Amino acid sequence: KQMLVASGHYCNFPEAGATVPECEERQKGKDSSRLAYTVTDIPPWYLCIFLGIQHYLTALGGLVAIPLILSKSLCLEHDTLTQSHLISTIFFVSGICTLLQVIFGVRLPILQGGTFAFLTPTLAMLSLPQWKCPEWTQNSSSLDTSSPDFVETWQKRMRELQGAIMVASCFQIFIGFSGLIGFLLRFIGPLTIAPTISLVALPLFVSAGEEAGQHWGIAAVTMFLIVLFSQYLKNVPVPVPSYSTSKRCHFSKIYLFQIFPVLFGLTLSWLLCFILTITNVFPSDPLAYGYKARTDSKGDVLSQAPWFRFPYPGQWGVPTISLAGIFGIIAGVISSMVESVGDYYACARLSGAPPPPKHAINRGIGVEGIGCLLAGAWGTGNGTTSYSENVGALGITRVGSRMVIVAGGCVMLLTGMFGKVGAIFASIPTPIIGGMFFVMFGIITAVGVSNLQYTDMNSSRNLFIFGFSIFAGLTVPFWVQKNSELVETGIQQLDQVINVLLTTGMFVGGFLGFILDNTIPGSLEERGLLAWKEGYKEESDDTVNTSDVYDLPFGIGSKFCAADWFQYLPMCPKRPARNNAKERNNYAQENKSKFNSEKDTEINIDTRI
Repeated sequence: KQMLVASGHYCNFPEAGATVPECEERQKGKDSSRLAYTVTDIPPWYLCIFLGIQHYLTALGGLVAIPLILSKSLCLEHDTLTQSHLISTIFFVSGICTLLQVIFGVRLPILQGGTFAFLTPTLAMLSLPQWKCPEWTQNSSSLDTSSPDFVETWQKRMRELQGAIMVASCFQIFIGFSGLIGFLLRFIGPLTIAPTISLVALPLFVSAGEEAGQHWGIAAVTMFLIVLFSQYLKNVPVPVPSYSTSKRCHFSKIYLFQIFPVLFGLTLSWLLCFILTITNVFPSDPLAYGYKARTDSKGDVLSQAPWFRFPYPGQWGVPTISLAGIFGIIAGVISSMVESVGDYYACARLSGAPPPPKHAINRGIGVEGIGCLLAGAWGTGNGTTSYSENVGALGITRVGSRMVIVAGGCVMLLTGMFGKVGAIFASIPTPIIGGMFFVMFGIITAVGVSNLQYTDMNSSRNLFIFGFSIFAGLTVPFWVQKNSELVETGIQQLDQVINVLLTTGMFVGGFLGFILDNTIPGSLEERGLLAWKEGYKEESDDTVNTSDVYDLPFGIGSKFCAADWFQYLPMCPKRPARNNAKERNNYAQENKSKFNSEKDTEINIDTRI
């Protein structure tokens, strides 16, 4: 059996004196932006593993950053061991949620992980007077992290956060599985999706700059390598040893730089940081510029993490509930849903899939709600959402196979159970992560803006809607963050909701785009609704059928749920219903005739043989 697939993606390495293979000639005529694997393709198992690891590494920055950001408000700033437990837990739960989403949810190659939309309401809740950390927990020299008093201090805050997340996730489950999110999609077009997706990445320039600013040299090297591999060397084949029954051992050409640009860029930058660390080029003073580029700057996480630890629900105790926390987290849930719908469309475009139908989006949002429920039960201190960083990775690698994301989910599960493995990945120097963010967030922004190709951008109406939505999505959150004390109604819960919504750029921009696009007069053609939908319907080599992508797996929609009433559920694919006994009888007769015809054909073939 041939180990390397050559179905139009890769070509065998020519032998000496041989002519150029036909598949290589075909490759030259193809568009350079053609996908290596579409959403339903299954790469070889070893490629799935490496590509899954690459997606895991892409999401690593956010997965690690969220527990570390929360640790200060949870009084865990000086407890590195518990921080590693939180990191392992969010890895484990993200792996479960990714598998649920890819197999039963929206079924697109989109990774699930911790969401920054929950951080703002979480930090707001933990900043209330009753949840502020005692001063004795801030003294690292005299703090005993194993004492019962300290354990109870941080665990009661975690339990309060768990209860709020679990109750708020029920709201998201209802919105998804009831079909309300799908109903709203009829009013959502390119002028709503474009600012929403773009504002997912644009406000993150602060975090990207802070990460990369720890050492601009290393960040620049990381950016240079990723751009070099993904843009300049993407069409350069690399001879790789291969084996087949016909040619035995030989070399095959594989476009490794096109498939693994992020993994190669991170690995080489990491190796450079290791060399500069052991040669003491980087300073050893934690307060000096460039210290974060050292490979041992996060050594505490690696040394403190256990080899094996299995996270389980309720590991911090029984969750508690407060009204203030619930209202705040619900605001984060709303922002997360808006972001996820935009991510679904972006992911579909980058993976060669048609636009997601209503039933797939309903399932996707509902399954994300289940993921937030599991995250609250396990005690990650956060929820889960679709990861925009990994949507950007699809655009760079041109590998849209959902089997790769399944492999990435399994990698997250394993690293969540093997603490040392997760700690090794968590020790990636900060500037490398910052350099990766520069490339990824740029791709996400461009994907959002690309939705405008379907609209008439010579129209002053459309120019106003997009420009105003983007500018407001950047300006309003900045002002509210600087003047939060001016946004007060006297009702604490309402203040939290308002602050969270107004400090989320993608919500502000998307909401304004939605309102203006549906209220300012304009034709369907001018708004881009006709071209946007027809653009996805056009047949191309990279686009597959809707049913192949979004139907329920394992024959659930066709075999086990074939009843007519099942088609009316908001999360199920719609198929032509047979309304009466006569139609069902005709359908059965047609199938019987078809079966008999196929059987007679088989008999004739056997006779001729």
